[in-house]
Amino acid sequence: MTSQITYEGNLRTVATHLQSGTVIETDAPTDNQGKGERFSPSDLVATALGNCMLTIMGIKARDMNVDLEGTKIDVTKIMVADPRRIGEIKVIFNFPGTLTIDEKQKTILERAAMTCPVIESLNADLKKSVEFNW
Repeated sequence: MTSQITYEGNLRTVATHLQSGTVIETDAPTDNQGKGERFSPSDLVATALGNCMLTIMGIKARDMNVDLEGTKIDVTKIMVADPRRIGEIKVIFNFPGTLTIDEKQKTILERAAMTCPVIESLNADLKKSVEFNW
């Protein structure tokens, strides 16, 4: 097993990662009867995309002796109706100004990000907008 999830009531869940014991709590969002005091499950999907892309880039960067430390990603999740679902995820990479790499390295890292397991697992109808600010 990967994780175990417990329903705590009031639209809150607690997920425990079994290997590490790390805990993530979720709430339903305020636009869907929740308190919005934690990530919603759909927030986690969008966030997982950014985490995965940056992790895969980090693996490739390490292989190339490039340090991506300090890189930040802004993630925006856009919901749509009928049926209610994530319609678009916007991912904007912001690399530190101290990062000096050439165009070939940028291309390699961008391609790595676009092949992460999460992006490959998301429905083809889900719009994925990705911007790299070098």
